[in-house]
Amino acid sequence: MTTVAFIGLGAMGSRMALNLLAAGFALRVFNRDRARTAAAAAQGATVCDTPAAAARGAQFACSIVTDDVATRAVMFGSQGVLAGTAPGTVIVDSSTNTPAMAREVAAAAAARGCAYLDSPVSGSIAQAQNRELVFMVGGDAAAFARAQPLYAAMGRFTKHMGAAGTGATIKLVNNMLSGVATAALAEAAQVAEAAGLDRAAALEILGEGAAGSRLLKAKLPKMFKRDFTPQFQLELMDKDLRYFLALAGELDRPAPIAALVRSQYQSGRRAQLGRLDTCAVFLQAAGEPPPRQG
Repeated sequence: MTTVAFIGLGAMGSRMALNLLAAGFALRVFNRDRARTAAAAAQGATVCDTPAAAARGAQFACSIVTDDVATRAVMFGSQGVLAGTAPGTVIVDSSTNTPAMAREVAAAAAARGCAYLDSPVSGSIAQAQNRELVFMVGGDAAAFARAQPLYAAMGRFTKHMGAAGTGATIKLVNNMLSGVATAALAEAAQVAEAAGLDRAAALEILGEGAAGSRLLKAKLPKMFKRDFTPQFQLELMDKDLRYFLALAGELDRPAPIAALVRSQYQSGRRAQLGRLDTCAVFLQAAGEPPPRQG
């Protein structure tokens, strides 16, 4: 039986880990908040005290944590994933990191005889639950081929983008587009409401129009209902747009639209909207106060 270490059992990771268990992999898990390991443990996963302990004896090590800082914490040091890996281990990192971070971990992994695949995902909680994630992957092609059973257990589509860092790069491009589109939907929603349009009719016609998309059908109803239950947190989109702008700067490419939209998410985060869904950027556009905490 193939053994997989899984680091990071948050909203996405917990569901991805359970899908690996359901596919028949032996799982060794670590999460900083140990309480979040309970569901995986109940399904037969071994709970470990450190990322290094989880990685020992595993043929694959998966990770999905918040950002570069969290990735550095779980990958490096005496208790990190790399300290526990044996030569030949493949690391599948689904965190949304900067390309520079992905390349740094890839180089450190190669020095230990391991392979690192930056494998961020497109999709949120529902897609993670239903094995419908899209993986965009950078790194060694042979390691990518070896990891196919893991990707198949967690998602519906996987694309090898090229060398280390290319998966992280396309993820930032993807999230920039998603963030900009959500901000545009927020502006459209508050104007539609102010004009007195029937919300259901507006949803139907906009969904059938040129701008119709899965994102529109997911986020516009939430805005109209003032339902900001997080599918993807606003503070994470703020971080991803910040990473995108840093990348654009490194490449000497202008990104004025992304810069403007990032300022909206930044303002939303500073206004205590960070733990809400990205569509809470609507509150910024409409000038409405944040919802009361129940």
